[in-house]
Amino acid sequence: MPAPRTTFQPGPMAKPRRFVFALLPGFSLLSFSAAVEALRIANRMAGWPAYEWVLTGDGGDTVTCSAGAVFKLDCDLPELTRDDTLLLCGGIDALGGATKRMMNWLRREARRGLRVGGLCTASAVLARAGLLDGRRATIHWENQDSFAEEFDEVVLTKSVFVIDGNRLSTAGGTASIDLMLKLIADEHGEELANAVADQLIYSAIRTDQDTQRLSVPTRIGVRHPKLSQVIHMMEQNIEEPISPALLAKQVGMSTRQLERLFRRYLNRSPKRYYMELRLQKARNLLMQTDMSVINVALACGFASPSHFSKCYRAHYQTTPYRERGSQAAKLAEQ
Repeated sequence: MPAPRTTFQPGPMAKPRRFVFALLPGFSLLSFSAAVEALRIANRMAGWPAYEWVLTGDGGDTVTCSAGAVFKLDCDLPELTRDDTLLLCGGIDALGGATKRMMNWLRREARRGLRVGGLCTASAVLARAGLLDGRRATIHWENQDSFAEEFDEVVLTKSVFVIDGNRLSTAGGTASIDLMLKLIADEHGEELANAVADQLIYSAIRTDQDTQRLSVPTRIGVRHPKLSQVIHMMEQNIEEPISPALLAKQVGMSTRQLERLFRRYLNRSPKRYYMELRLQKARNLLMQTDMSVINVALACGFASPSHFSKCYRAHYQTTPYRERGSQAAKLAEQ
């Protein structure tokens, strides 16, 4: 059966847009495959090769993705053209997988003025290379804390994807689809982009105004406006925690009423819930950054390292120092 066709027709001078996917070790399979599939389907729906792509990486041999599948690369790090779009694909420990040679290549190619983007955690590599300085960018929500601590010259957002001039970034996962649909629509029109979305059974196309995470009510499984408002304030004030009394006052409740609200819906006190949020951020920083334990403690609202260590051990059954040591050992084994 012939492929469905849109009314899109290429101009007489039209030529394929080339995407160069640079794969880092352990790159997210979903982020990468979602982007490539969007391009493949765009070609099918357009009825001509509007896009082409190549896979590259340091060494030009093979790269293993997050799911353990091995990908054969088309070439070693190539010399690109201004018309190319370079997308760096990351996963867990993207910074650890970016060699000095890869970083130098990224800087060199970016100087040509082409579009350069990072899928999933690859935004951190672009930031480390200095390619996002003064730019808006995004990264997977799990890596937002560590990114914000290390790259304060980047305007970090919580958007699904960001396009800032010739710099692109996504939050990971299916956000690659949203980015590609936006690029397809900009180059070839909404009709083709919508046809691609239909083929992907992707009925809720997100824009760069959409945020990554589920709303607070959806995440906690409770729809109570004042509870959601308090939790949002907690999440926004980790480094300088707000007292339960002030939180209650902000939403027009007494401290006792707020206590009952948390006990009823979350089976814990506001103080306990707030502590868990702070410790979760601390764990992310310990696992993903080189920040000292003392600085991690301060970034999460703990006045003293000893108090931080005591709270951390009570919650995670290990100390911050041991947590960091175990993470380093895991990365060394990979």
